[in-house]
Amino acid sequence: MADKKSLSDLGELTNPQPEVPATPEASVEAPPAHARKSRGRRGDKAQPVDDHGVSTQGPQIAAVLREQQLDKYGRAYATGRRKDAVARVWLKPGSGKIVINGREQEVYFARPTLRLVINQPFGVAEREGQYDVVATVIGGGLSGQAGAVKHGIAQALSRYEPALRTVVKQAGFLTRDSRAVERKKYGRAKARRSFQFSKR
Repeated sequence: MADKKSLSDLGELTNPQPEVPATPEASVEAPPAHARKSRGRRGDKAQPVDDHGVSTQGPQIAAVLREQQLDKYGRAYATGRRKDAVARVWLKPGSGKIVINGREQEVYFARPTLRLVINQPFGVAEREGQYDVVATVIGGGLSGQAGAVKHGIAQALSRYEPALRTVVKQAGFLTRDSRAVERKKYGRAKARRSFQFSKR
């Protein structure tokens, strides 16, 4: 009968009391979760991480500003393109006067939407009325010429004030718009338009 144990003895057997270590130095703590070796696919080995106290997130090198590019008259020059139009643009500090092919912008671009297009780079950079622009533009129609002048103004502005390059680039004004008219194909009326179908 000595082999029989009571219910209290059964509780002690199933839930034994943890032993207290003799010295605190002898206790071994579990490694933190990020230090444990993960079991992954074959060939994966846990590499030791040594960041030397440097954060690995975010850019490590500050953006280097480009140099200001001016001609001998203190102007920034750039070439803008859109469709078949090519614009040469000179930009310098002034009162906001824009001259295209020797004419004021209100005369050359009579449509308000075209004037709105060429002033977009100044609006994004918050430089309205602070620069004078002289531009010569050839080729294409008025819409393409307005886009070419806008592209040239954005390029020239980033060359006169390199700190504005990020703002102008994020707006997409430094990228040349590559959309153009698709060529006509033989066997079709236009680029994709088919001739009228006739059953008989």
